[in-house]
Amino acid sequence: MIGAIIGDVAGSRFERANHKSKEFELFDKKCRLTDDSVMSLALAEAFLACGDDFGGLSQQAISSMQELGRLYKNAGYGGNFYKWIWSDDPKPYNSYGNGSAMRVGPCGYAAASLDEAKAFAAAVTEISHNHPEGMKGAEAISVAIFLARSGKSKEEIRNYIQENYYEIGFTLDQIRKAYKFDVSCQGSVPVALEAFFESTDFEDAIRNAISVGGDSDTIAAITGSVAEAYYGVPEGIIFSVIDFLDSREMRILYYFEKKYPSKAQDEDGDATLSVFDVLDRAVDKVIPAGTPLKVDGELPGGAVHATVASDAMQPDFSSFDKPDKVQDAKELLVKTGSDITKTAKKAGKGFFTAAKSVKDTIDQTKAKVASKAVYCYAISTEDVEDTEKTMYAVSLLKKAGYDARIHVAGGTMFGYVFTKGEDFDKAFKLLEPVEGVTLNDKPLDKLMAEMIRKHS
Repeated sequence: MIGAIIGDVAGSRFERANHKSKEFELFDKKCRLTDDSVMSLALAEAFLACGDDFGGLSQQAISSMQELGRLYKNAGYGGNFYKWIWSDDPKPYNSYGNGSAMRVGPCGYAAASLDEAKAFAAAVTEISHNHPEGMKGAEAISVAIFLARSGKSKEEIRNYIQENYYEIGFTLDQIRKAYKFDVSCQGSVPVALEAFFESTDFEDAIRNAISVGGDSDTIAAITGSVAEAYYGVPEGIIFSVIDFLDSREMRILYYFEKKYPSKAQDEDGDATLSVFDVLDRAVDKVIPAGTPLKVDGELPGGAVHATVASDAMQPDFSSFDKPDKVQDAKELLVKTGSDITKTAKKAGKGFFTAAKSVKDTIDQTKAKVASKAVYCYAISTEDVEDTEKTMYAVSLLKKAGYDARIHVAGGTMFGYVFTKGEDFDKAFKLLEPVEGVTLNDKPLDKLMAEMIRKHS
C-alpha cells in the first residue's frame, strides 16, 4: 500500500518532464501527493469500512473515492474522473485510463486468494473504468501484488502476467529514449511492470519507473505497489514519505497497514519488520482519560514512576496536520505584542515571514538567555544500584569544577550536576568515557532542582 504512495510522491515532480535517468533525489520540496495516492487511500478506507465480509465494496469505494476526491480536490484528477467525483449519481464512463491501475493496490493486499484479488479489482474498477483495457490493467496489478506477497519469483510473476494480460517484449533501455506521456493502461501498465521486473530492490524499482519518463508519478505508483509486496520497503524511505501525509491520510494508511500488513526492511536491509511496525513508531500515543495506571516505583522529590498497559495507548495523528500559515502568523504576532493589521499592511504577501521574523528574534534572545542560566541535570546509570559509578561520576565533575551532588531518596543514590546550559556539552563529554553512565540532556524542573539544591 505505502509503495504506491512512495512512487507517487517521488515521481510527482517529474510528471510530463520526461526525466530519462535514475539519478535524482528520491524526495525534495517539489514533491507532493497526487491523485494516485489519494485514490489508493480512498480504496484502502473502503476496505476498512466494509468489514471482513467485504459486503458492498463497490458502493463503499464510490463513497470513499468521492469523499476524499472532494476533500483533496486539487490532487490532479483527469477531467472525466473529476466530473465523476462530483456527480450526484456517478456512473462508469468506459475509461481505459491508468487511474484504475494506480489505485488498485489495496485489492492485492486485502485479497486472501488469487480469485479474490481479481474479484476485488473488478469491484472497485467497474464503477468508473469499465473499458476492457481499464479492467485488465487493474486486475493485472492486483494479481501481481498478490503473487509477490505469496512469495512467487519474478519469473513466475512475469510468466503469469504475459500469459494472461500483457506480452512485455521490451526492456526499459529499448523504450526509454522514445517513450512519452501515455495515460492509458495499455501504454503504461506494462512499462510499470517491466520497471519492477528489472529492479534489484525497492528503491531501484522506483528509480526504474521514473527513468522512463512520461506519466512518472502513476507509473512509479504502480511499480511501487508491486515492489513493496516483493521486496518490502526500507524503513528510512517510509519515515521520509510520511512527512507528505496529513492526519486523515496517515490514519487510513496506519489502520490499513495494521489490518493488512506488508513487509518493511530494517536498517540492515532485512525484511524483519512490517510497514505497520515502522508507522507505529512514527505516530504519537495518548493515554485516554480514566485509564488505570500502575505505580511501580518512587522517584526523588515525591514523584512516582507509573506504567500503563500498551494496548490502552491510543494513536494520535494530529502531529501530521499541516499548519495554517495565516493563522500561525496571527498567533505569532499576538504573542509578540504586534499589531496584526499594521504588520499585515506593511508586509503584504510577506505577512507570515514578517511575523516569523519577529518571533525568531525573540526566540533567539530567549535561547541566549537560556544558555547563561544554570540548570540541574540528572546523572543516569544503567544500574541504579551501582552507587560506585554514581559517586565516581560526581567526583569527576567536581574535579572539573562543576557543582555536582549526591542525593538519596527512597534508599537509592542519585547524582546531579548544576551547570549553565552552554556548558552542558562539556559536562556530557566528561562522562562519556565512563561505561554505563550518561548525563540526561533534559534539565529537571525548577521545584525538583531547588529541592536537590537544599537537601543534597
